[in-house]
Amino acid sequence: MTRFRAGPLPERVRATMRGVSWTDDPRCPAMDALALLEVDHHGFDGAVHRGEMVVAAEVADELVVVFEALFAADFPIAGMQPIDRFGADDEASMAANNSSCFCFRNAPSGRLSEHAFAMAVDVNPMQNPMVIGDRVWPDAGRDYLERGDVRPGMIVRPGPVVDAFDAAGWEWGGDWVSLSDYHHFQKRPRPTK
Repeated sequence: MTRFRAGPLPERVRATMRGVSWTDDPRCPAMDALALLEVDHHGFDGAVHRGEMVVAAEVADELVVVFEALFAADFPIAGMQPIDRFGADDEASMAANNSSCFCFRNAPSGRLSEHAFAMAVDVNPMQNPMVIGDRVWPDAGRDYLERGDVRPGMIVRPGPVVDAFDAAGWEWGGDWVSLSDYHHFQKRPRPTK
């Protein structure tokens, strides 16, 4: 079995997405514009696990390279399942420490998130929370606010996760000034307004 691959969305995945993470909104990517990543990753238990992530087809191959690099670096990932397993509820997915990509939804700003276009990846939200002022998502991520106390699964610069996404030309939410989104990487630059 190939440890890292990307391909068209199988019907079993399409069926679970319809009306959950994917809608017939004209702004939502067509299912044929999405791909399924199937990658091995190290878990926090020391074992190798198989993960799946729905991504934009145009970035699928570069994300295969990113996850190959994370695997080679022995970087642990808690879990990787399409967000439909959480009812497309971003907070439930983060609370489960799930790494994911596609979900047609708004960002906290109210405009469509890069996740809505399958051009953003979240990795280990618990160890790498999003922080806006004194608000933290997920709440359990408060234990990881001291970023200098680096523990397994945390994303820091320099480090293997940021290095792999940098090499692919992705932006890290941990570099942002107005908020810190340590689990978030996106292909397109963050809007300034």
